[in-house]
Amino acid sequence: MANIKQQAKRNLTNEKKRLANAAFKSSVKTAIKIVETAVAAKDQKAAQEAYNFAAKKLDKALAKGIFYKNHVSRVKSRLAKSINTIA
Repeated sequence: MANIKQQAKRNLTNEKKRLANAAFKSSVKTAIKIVETAVAAKDQKAAQEAYNFAAKKLDKALAKGIFYKNHVSRVKSRLAKSINTIA
């Protein structure tokens, strides 16, 4: 435990942020999985709707600094390619 009051406060805020980031990452992974299951079921309309939601989540994560820009663009590209294989 920190001896300095300021560092003790910082540890608390860091832990809160870590938990919030972990929860957001989990929701992004869930959104991606929904797209992948829709693609596996060959349901293009559902896959496209799920992709739009997942892309919004990924962009939000990028804005918050949770993911790096190349990671976001790579995941979005991979999902879009998988949706295009249905058509």
